[in-house]
Amino acid sequence: MSDRNIHLGKSGEELAGRFLKENGYQILAKNYRSRFGEIDIVAREKDCICFIEVKARKDTDFGLPQEAVDFRKQRKISKVALAYLKESRLLDAKARFDVVSVLFEGAGPRIKLTKNAFELSPQYGY
Repeated sequence: MSDRNIHLGKSGEELAGRFLKENGYQILAKNYRSRFGEIDIVAREKDCICFIEVKARKDTDFGLPQEAVDFRKQRKISKVALAYLKESRLLDAKARFDVVSVLFEGAGPRIKLTKNAFELSPQYGY
């Protein structure tokens, strides 16, 4: 991954974090890592733990940012989310998967939040 892509991703995560806070989310963790991978943001919205993947792009040449969260990525996020819930003793908590897309195109960044972007696969049940 190039330095430019890393910078784009970090900028997207910073903007997404601010956007989420402004919209009532409480940030619990950023870049949470387990042996299964990483989740960009873990947050609480009301009574729900939200596992949030942030995707940033400079244009739509390769599709919309949120389209990059394919089945393989969803499976990985699901595994990391379960690790977080187990580690935090929150297995009974209400949880969901959100995606924040940040598009750096035109006048300024466009941010879109997709709540319940995908479901936890039953094969990862606990």
